[in-house]
Amino acid sequence: MSPLRQQMIADMQLRGLAQRTQKTYLAVVEQLADYYHQSPAHLTQNQIQCYLLHLIEDRKLAWSSTNQAACALRFLYRTTLHQPDTYCCIPARKSAAQLPEILSPNEVARLLDACLLLKHRALLMTTYAAGLRVSETCALKVDDIDSERMMLRIEGGKGGRDRYSLLSPALLETLRQYWRAERPRHWLFAKRNGSGPIDVSQAQKVFYRAKRRAGIHKVGGIHSLRHAFATHLLEAGVDIHTIGRLMGHDKITTTARYLHLRQQQAKTNSPLDLLSALKNKQ
Repeated sequence: MSPLRQQMIADMQLRGLAQRTQKTYLAVVEQLADYYHQSPAHLTQNQIQCYLLHLIEDRKLAWSSTNQAACALRFLYRTTLHQPDTYCCIPARKSAAQLPEILSPNEVARLLDACLLLKHRALLMTTYAAGLRVSETCALKVDDIDSERMMLRIEGGKGGRDRYSLLSPALLETLRQYWRAERPRHWLFAKRNGSGPIDVSQAQKVFYRAKRRAGIHKVGGIHSLRHAFATHLLEAGVDIHTIGRLMGHDKITTTARYLHLRQQQAKTNSPLDLLSALKNKQ
């Protein structure tokens, strides 16, 4: 491991960056070094900006991915290399207001039934039943299950915040069946060799395989289950503040986006229907 990599890791740890963020930042710096075949410490301002342009024009990365790369390089040069004047930015871009495709309760049930292994069913069910991010599901420990209070503890969620979410009786029964079959010791969903928690990429593969077997063609990965959790609770009448706390949102505006996704909107009569009703009365 190079001294620069060691120093950057230490800087990120001191500032409390999440493990996934650290991994992403390091990957960005490695790719930059591979692109120029030299240490990032020796690159010029023009080379850095040319690399960001390469990500946009040649690799066709999304704005969010390119912006994440810029954030990683800004951390490297300003924090680790102590070069505060180094410019590592891309123009701000207004993101498109895209709404995710929401799985219906029936589709979620089909998805869970399509899992061939109990472990996979338990993993997807936990993600949906508690509204978790995939990284939060993968990081769950056996001790995070509080069956006395019927709560699920999420440790070190986004922003390093801990919280509690729902532990439904149906999920608890499935987790007990899974525990009796697999006997997980520390990590609830461990790797095959037990050396650590299951990888996020593996959890995504579990979701996509189940979705194909269930014949579901809606766009979206395992995060769709988190969207479904929020939307289905809204449709059931749960208030938006409670949902926000369960999901770990620090701003109510983040949760409010689900107001556009709930099914009640589809039940609102169109003005065309009102015209038809008026004609019938005449």
